[in-house]
Amino acid sequence: MLILRRSIAIVALTLACSKSADKAASAGSAGKTLTIAVIPKGTTHEFWKSIHAGAVQASQELNAAGDSVRIIWKGPLREDDREQQIQVVEGFLTQGVNGIVLAPLDRRALVRPVEEAKSAGVPTVIIDSGLESEAMVSYIATDNYKGGTLAADRIGQLLNGKGKVLVLRLQEGSASTEERERGFLEELKSKFPGITVVSSDQYAGPTRETAKRASENLLNRFGGDLQGVFTSNESATIGMLLALQDIGKAGKIKFVGFDASQILVDAMRAHQLDGIAVQNPMRMGYLGVKTMVAHLHNQPVEKKIDTGVTLVTPENLDLPETKDIINPPIAKYLTGG
Repeated sequence: MLILRRSIAIVALTLACSKSADKAASAGSAGKTLTIAVIPKGTTHEFWKSIHAGAVQASQELNAAGDSVRIIWKGPLREDDREQQIQVVEGFLTQGVNGIVLAPLDRRALVRPVEEAKSAGVPTVIIDSGLESEAMVSYIATDNYKGGTLAADRIGQLLNGKGKVLVLRLQEGSASTEERERGFLEELKSKFPGITVVSSDQYAGPTRETAKRASENLLNRFGGDLQGVFTSNESATIGMLLALQDIGKAGKIKFVGFDASQILVDAMRAHQLDGIAVQNPMRMGYLGVKTMVAHLHNQPVEKKIDTGVTLVTPENLDLPETKDIINPPIAKYLTGG
């Protein structure tokens, strides 16, 4: 009975989406409004607000140039809620959107809804984190592996190639952070054989609170003889920072993280954080929408776009080119941003 209900739901979804495909084709040719769903992994971190701002910026520019583009922004509350993100994707399909810009929470779990969307004529641009599918129109993201190698080089140089470090991962199935972690570990092993990784199999979870608890457990176990730490996203980095501050070791253990937020910039100024690999999420959201609209207008688009990654340290924090990356103009595009 459950299988029957699921089959009926899929048929209904496919019928609804076939109407979306017809609408997309007519909108692209007749100048009607294109409705683009932008679906992040979560909605609370500064990273996702930057992506939202970039998507809004793109829609404003397209509208000013004569297109009619409407952005709908919606994502799961928690960055580990795969089922909710799947439901968001399916919900937008039944609403008849013309295209989807998606940052998949899991490289496998989101394959089915994206492939069902393609079959029904609703295209998807993937941003931020990879998907194990060829169904996407384009993949727009940071070179996450490179970001991990930049972090490893920074830690290795700070420790003069010797010491003990740990890696706090984010969560299983997150393609972007897994690539960062892989880049870090492989670069460390290759370039700094005198550094020992004492732990690399623990996960921060979706929030700074879960990350802080995981960090406390790791520091209780290894903190007595630990020289370096790497964390692979914003919430994990903040959670580790808070845990280090609580035990009075912030600034005493070399620490490199990932992604920018004000608390992390402040920590670098206080010499409690030695670097962050910073993406360009605003550009990611911007190019996601621009690429989708170009595709809906039957224009050729690049299959893969690298949005860049920069290592920000206390030494280059105040350079003009760095300021533009760590302080994107979110408020300009988001009310109350």
